[in-house]
Amino acid sequence: MAVLATSGITLPKNIAEGMWKKAQTGSAIAALSNAVPQKFGEETIVTLTGRPRAELVAEGADKGDTNATFGTKTATPHKFQVTMRFNQEVQWADEEYQLGVLSTLADEGGQALSRALDLGGFHGINPRSGAAAASIVAGDRIGTTTNSVEITTATLTTPDLVIEQAAGLVIADGYIPNGIAFDPTYSWTVATARYADGRKKYPELGFGANITSFESLPAFSSTTVSGLPEASANSNIKAIVGQWDAFRWGVQENIPVELIKYGDPDGLGDLKRKNQIALRLEVVYAWAVMDLDAFATVKDAVANV
Repeated sequence: MAVLATSGITLPKNIAEGMWKKAQTGSAIAALSNAVPQKFGEETIVTLTGRPRAELVAEGADKGDTNATFGTKTATPHKFQVTMRFNQEVQWADEEYQLGVLSTLADEGGQALSRALDLGGFHGINPRSGAAAASIVAGDRIGTTTNSVEITTATLTTPDLVIEQAAGLVIADGYIPNGIAFDPTYSWTVATARYADGRKKYPELGFGANITSFESLPAFSSTTVSGLPEASANSNIKAIVGQWDAFRWGVQENIPVELIKYGDPDGLGDLKRKNQIALRLEVVYAWAVMDLDAFATVKDAVANV
């Protein structure tokens, strides 16, 4: 891992206000489903697996058992961290020239942790390596749902019908779609879909980058839906339709940004010996997918990628 040094920063004579950075999207899960309070460790969630049914009873007849049945799901904790090491001179330059380097790093670290919830909950990957994480089981990865609609050459220009079909799969399994997560490339496809006469079907969506609703459902656009750029392999997922409270998640521990001046926090050597400092942010999420059938994915056909 490269260590940030002042040689990597141009120290201008006249400082322009603010630091430019490429926009990056956050968590679709956090936007579409509410976190629930949790204590640290595995959380057992009681689930209603069978509802009671009313029984028609004839006059003088015996009454039968009509009990509900219950099961359990386990929300498993997953710890994510961001550690950024840099030369102490960077801090001095930041303070002297008011570059905003440290605050930018802290903001970006927070954004990385926000994206980690999706990257784990959708794809089950370690964001740093992009590889599958053995600690995240397939049943807790929304992307493994068998409800899936493939975008074909014939449906490239009718994304609304593809999403409609995905919603139908969720409904057929007894759930009610209450949100849609889009990959930005697909929210753009939806936003620019046109009728045969050239009129836009959804002019209110602009270019889809800031989509907040679609077909009366809450919507959010984030590159975490596909998993790129963190994922080492393209999932080809372009959208996820679902009943989002079926993804039960919460923050068990949220450790704010920490400035580390001593020790070897990342295996790159003693900070004092190397005249370096580090910023670290950590969070512990816990989640469980109550039923993968509550979700459906829209995927690019391999031939269309």
